[in-house]
Amino acid sequence: MKLINRDTYLNKLISVIGTPDIKVITGVRRSGKSKLLEAFKDHITADIPDANIIHINFNLPEFDDLIGYRLLYDYIDSAYKAGVDNFVLIDEIQMCDTFEKAINWLHASEKFDIYITGSNAFLLSSDLATLFTGRTFEIKVYPFSFAEYVSYFGYTDLYDAFDRYITEGGMAGSYVYKDREAKYDYIAEVLHTLIVRDIHTKYRIRNTALLERLTDYLMDNISNLTSATTITSVFNSRGDKINHKTVGSYMQYLCNAFAFYKIRRYDIRGKKYLSTTEKYYLSDHSFRYAELGTKNMDYGRVLENIVAIELLRRGYEVYAGVLYQKEIDFVALKRDEKLYIQVSDNISDDKTFEREVTPLLAIQDAYPKMIVARTRHSAYQYEGVRIVDFSEWLI
Repeated sequence: MKLINRDTYLNKLISVIGTPDIKVITGVRRSGKSKLLEAFKDHITADIPDANIIHINFNLPEFDDLIGYRLLYDYIDSAYKAGVDNFVLIDEIQMCDTFEKAINWLHASEKFDIYITGSNAFLLSSDLATLFTGRTFEIKVYPFSFAEYVSYFGYTDLYDAFDRYITEGGMAGSYVYKDREAKYDYIAEVLHTLIVRDIHTKYRIRNTALLERLTDYLMDNISNLTSATTITSVFNSRGDKINHKTVGSYMQYLCNAFAFYKIRRYDIRGKKYLSTTEKYYLSDHSFRYAELGTKNMDYGRVLENIVAIELLRRGYEVYAGVLYQKEIDFVALKRDEKLYIQVSDNISDDKTFEREVTPLLAIQDAYPKMIVARTRHSAYQYEGVRIVDFSEWLI
């Protein structure tokens, strides 16, 4: 498989070399965490020639004897070399039983610079503080962005490339398959493994069929306002006998495993967060096509999904905006930065353009406002609102 440099993630790892944190690489299954760790190892080898690198990949049979936490600790401790920088790189850490004990012992020794990856459901952002007694630094890895997709294939026509990216998505493991159905088979298998093996194993779920139906429902309703109570009512009307607590737990499990990201609502005028309903977006939009098919492409929802994940990838806190009963697709926050975004497939129709731009013009502050749409031409301004093509904004 062809590899490209994922410099944004690699530079984050490089920037924390030598800090006392336990570095944890997280992200949805098959998003490139292992390849990133390998690229980091190559950087250390080139930049710190005398470094002692202890690299353990639990996907390989030669490390099968280390699946006990005491064995793992003893192996790494015995490989320590005095007088040089000692790096510990562990891939698929969850395959070691009670791995957190070994990592905490190693961290407490203050002899190692520690970097780990693992199956998404076993290294959750919410669990890191309780798993590890030392401070953790999380590197969140996402599937390929549009910019990475363009780099991988070497496209020069960005408009055409974006049309392809809409259907093919960012799961790079699928790129080696020439046939579209084969691509989607691969992506569907990744999703199935995430649900059946990761989430089922982590939470010991009894009703896997319900979890699969819930996943399909959320995929079919990306960008729609929803809640556990609403979904429970829909499912019970179809003959299920479930309660909203179970549905809410399953929704959280899917988010914990980075299959979906929950976006809360934000009242722009009142400057407060709303908690009655949320929106859910897929970590990669290709999961939707692989699981539900391409008969109903529903570009509007998918385009909104692409923007949501790109904003998260760029480090923003992302919310769905509300202003005077009108919806703003995204309010993106980063320290003292704020950005308002509307997303549309096509704004060539005057009524559609008016519908998208009116809520933005009603916002009274001076923060940037934009419409991201498939304009297929250069960006321009309309009364202070920037109108930009998807491919230009994403690249």
